[in-house]
Amino acid sequence: MDWIEALILGLLQGLTEYLPVSSSGHLAIGSTLFGIEGEENLAFTIVVHVATVLSTLVILWKEIDWIFKGLFKWQMNDETRYVINIIISMMPVGIVGVFFKDEVEAVFGSGLLVVGCCLLLTAALLTFSYYYKPTPKPNISRRDAFIIGLAQACAVLPGLSRSGSTIATGLLLGNDKARLAQFSFLMVIPPILGEALLNSIKLAQGEAVAGDIPALSLLVGFLAAFVSGCLACKWMINIVKKGKLIYFAIYCAVVGLVTILLG
Repeated sequence: MDWIEALILGLLQGLTEYLPVSSSGHLAIGSTLFGIEGEENLAFTIVVHVATVLSTLVILWKEIDWIFKGLFKWQMNDETRYVINIIISMMPVGIVGVFFKDEVEAVFGSGLLVVGCCLLLTAALLTFSYYYKPTPKPNISRRDAFIIGLAQACAVLPGLSRSGSTIATGLLLGNDKARLAQFSFLMVIPPILGEALLNSIKLAQGEAVAGDIPALSLLVGFLAAFVSGCLACKWMINIVKKGKLIYFAIYCAVVGLVTILLG
């Protein structure tokens, strides 16, 4: 992987992690076009995912600071309830990661046909959430947090957008758009860091190979994912507030159809 390929893939990861178009699907498409195998791409995947987590911390620092200040008051307040909801939302994807990891990896290796079909599913979900108008709710309940977590667990499939699935599910449940976007981006931090840690352990124990990726390519990919992630995170919050997800549904539908044809 040269630095130009790393730049393109890093930009793809940073932008598509937050935009509802599937980062895993776009990375799979980009890696296929560049001829990069999954094992060779593992170290790079770890680097760009960590970069997107850091971009979340930067853009949503005020919210994170608010959570920790309230959490360490050691009382049941709004901040503690928020953390409880995040923990609840993590349970489904945690179960999938621990007990169904091999099955998920098998799907990830199924080629562009699966990616294309899941992109069409993302398009359908975004379209439904755009036109359906449920009764609005002021806060995300624990029940809603778990259902949104189920959506995140399903989004381990390549092409099924994590942000698209969680945000669309939250909208269908009637949750506030601005609160939902922030919750969706914060709830993914622990799973991404957990996955990066597990992959790093694999590399350290020799269970997986990092591939011969130059340090410059890793650095370029990291910076590209971080900068584009910051821009996409901030942009996506504004998009959700304005309810403009239908345009991403059209994009996912077009890319999904093209991917199926290519696959």
